[in-house]
Amino acid sequence: MKRIHLSFSFWLMLATYAISQVAPVEQPQTPPTDDGVRVAVLGYHEFSETEPETAMRIRTSKFREQLETIRELGLAVISMSDFIAWKKGEKTIPAKAIVITIDDGWKSVYTDAYPILKEFGYPYTIYLYKDYVDGGSKALTTAMIKEMIKNGATVGCHSSSHPYPQTVKKYISRGEKEYDQFLDVEMSDSKRFLEQKFKKNVPTYAYPGGFFTDEMLRKADLVGYSHLFTVQPGKVKIDSPNNILPRYIILGNYDKIFEFAINFRDAAADSSAGMIEGAAKPLEFPVNPQPGAIVNTRTPNIEVDLNTATNIDPKTLKMHVGGFGEVPANYASAGKLFSWQVNRNLRNKTCDVIVTWKDLEGNPASKPLEWTFQIDRDAAYLPNE
Repeated sequence: MKRIHLSFSFWLMLATYAISQVAPVEQPQTPPTDDGVRVAVLGYHEFSETEPETAMRIRTSKFREQLETIRELGLAVISMSDFIAWKKGEKTIPAKAIVITIDDGWKSVYTDAYPILKEFGYPYTIYLYKDYVDGGSKALTTAMIKEMIKNGATVGCHSSSHPYPQTVKKYISRGEKEYDQFLDVEMSDSKRFLEQKFKKNVPTYAYPGGFFTDEMLRKADLVGYSHLFTVQPGKVKIDSPNNILPRYIILGNYDKIFEFAINFRDAAADSSAGMIEGAAKPLEFPVNPQPGAIVNTRTPNIEVDLNTATNIDPKTLKMHVGGFGEVPANYASAGKLFSWQVNRNLRNKTCDVIVTWKDLEGNPASKPLEWTFQIDRDAAYLPNE
């Protein structure tokens, strides 16, 4: 057999052609660098001032108090669109931010929560499930939802029928095809319904009961959801996975969840903080321990000297201490000291303190008094773990 000799240039041409027919390999994207921002996503359900408090039903007056606390602490309440833009790296937001969400579509969202949210000027997202829109005397109507959209609300999807985990598992047991059809109804049909009814893009989804499966994650990509929320508590970081974002479900009968949500110990210091990366920054009033100071006790006395204050209503003074929440601090009119003696050992390396107040006209301070001090673990005999 005659051997055929092919030139090097021919082989090079052949190899080049072959390579051109192979789909280019996507290079892994560099994960976003942690910018120090932390977002607490709050999840509410039903509101009432007269019906008994339950896990899913909160007193209307308590809801107002919680929004007041958020405002007094100087925490920024941002819209879902700003949240998404931040997650995409398209916008900067405050280092400590709150997103308010409300699930299911109870009528009390309109009658109780909406007037308060409108008064505070806070944006919020209502997670609706298709079957409960115009679903009875206790459900939101289309007209109510449209009015709220005109005044600060956005709409997110919460499935078609709000299936609980046992229902989802039942469809999983019926096989891949039937489960996929079930997810089409719950995740795709519901999104299409909301977008057609309210003429708005619906890019976010809240898993009913917080339950999700790998198939749901894949379906979310196909349907076009960009951000999906669980009921697992925790702060959102810029690099948190967008399809399983944490959320604090605020309970009507257990206040600690809200306290955990508004504790931003891990957030980067912002322009109003008393200490930025360990460096002390002057505060409006003298405090003790001083910003950035290292103390050798786990039970220090924390105080603010208000002798130079001219327009503070002492009755409105509040102190929040990291790990404790709001503490029973006392105001001494003689020395104009607002102080609290720590009554339980501090366990962390640092301690954050926030003091808020209103002026004599009833207006909240433009920014809270906020600072951080450190604990000398060795001197305080504090274990390192």
